Amino acid sequence: MDLVTKTLFLYAAVPDRCTGIEFDAITPDDKGNALFFKDGHIWKGFHGPAQLSSEHFKELTGHVDAAFRMHNTGNPDDHDHIYLFMGDKVFSYFNQSLEEGYPKQIQEDFPGVPAHLDAAVECPKGECIADSVLFFKGQDVYVYDITTKTVKTKAWSHLPSCTSIFRWLEHYYCFHGHNFTRFHPVTGEVVGEYPKDTRNYFMRCPNFGHGSNHKPVKCSEVKLDAATTDDTGRTYFFSGSSYMRQDTHRDGFHNFPIIRGWKEVTNGVDAVFSYTNKIYLIKGDQIYIYKADAHFTLIEGYPKTVKEELGIEGHVDAAFVCPTENVAHIFQGNRMRDVDLTATPRIIVQDRPLPLSDIDAGLCGADGIKLFKGSQYYSYESPMILAMGRIAPRPAHITSAMMACED
Repeated sequence: MDLVTKTLFLYAAVPDRCTGIEFDAITPDDKGNALFFKDGHIWKGFHGPAQLSSEHFKELTGHVDAAFRMHNTGNPDDHDHIYLFMGDKVFSYFNQSLEEGYPKQIQEDFPGVPAHLDAAVECPKGECIADSVLFFKGQDVYVYDITTKTVKTKAWSHLPSCTSIFRWLEHYYCFHGHNFTRFHPVTGEVVGEYPKDTRNYFMRCPNFGHGSNHKPVKCSEVKLDAATTDDTGRTYFFSGSSYMRQDTHRDGFHNFPIIRGWKEVTNGVDAVFSYTNKIYLIKGDQIYIYKADAHFTLIEGYPKTVKEELGIEGHVDAAFVCPTENVAHIFQGNRMRDVDLTATPRIIVQDRPLPLSDIDAGLCGADGIKLFKGSQYYSYESPMILAMGRIAPRPAHITSAMMACED
């Protein structure tokens, strides 16, 4: 089949993922867009039609065996590069351009890893023991340490035969047929009721859970309950029984039930703040403190009363802690009460009136402070300027660039 005939054939046989297909490979690209591969076609993101793979990676003309995005922060020349595997060859791309010297034999880049793979996925240190790549072939898993360039082999016969693997928000999903199964990247353990239909979760399809009728809330109707940015830079916005999380601006926001991340918090939150690799969630007169690892773990002995933990009585509207600081700024009505988090017991060290009242949520970061009230927010350069202000600044409106809402 010549190239023209092959291209016409591919255009004529454009697959529809909503019919229930088995993907060849899945990976995020270097900008955070999820890429789904199938027989010379690619879907970019969770909705939209298929395109030819060669429109994104011009050297590709057919089936991709496996794909992953490299996580190697110690090597900027390799970090976030996209690796695609076909037969015994590996292709390395950055910004959709093939890197010089590629394609190569798989063994040149990944010694000990076999050809004709079924799937691959990156696994950063903290989720795996070291920065690694998991390669799947049949029931065998080849755990490749990117620093030592060594391979350990495991047999995970309890998993389905994975034709693609996707790491999404620190969870790992084995795709098989039009279903998927979530597993632990170190043990391979499957927890929960699986398999589940891909169309209900990873794409927008009519008559399925994430169908095309789903619309984000309008930015003018946003009403937050709390917000925080943790020590790793992830931002969380809480509203009702759900929260939105953004790992990076590149990867965008994603919406989940609060009980998925913090299973003991079953009725929403009033205020949240982060401090020393922990996240503090306040609901009513109770405070829950979680260790902020790959998965949140409630610290033993919690929840406690807010008074016992922070020396604060009464309803808490909002709270924040600025990076590198040891003071929790607690908002109650039209007052900001500062709690010294290094003191034992913790005490209020400053209590000031504000020109604002009934704040919904607060954030503090490198770009200053944002206090949210309804669909608007007020900006301040620092806690000191906020504490000394007597006239509220002009509010700005929440936009889709700030969170997952529709302008």
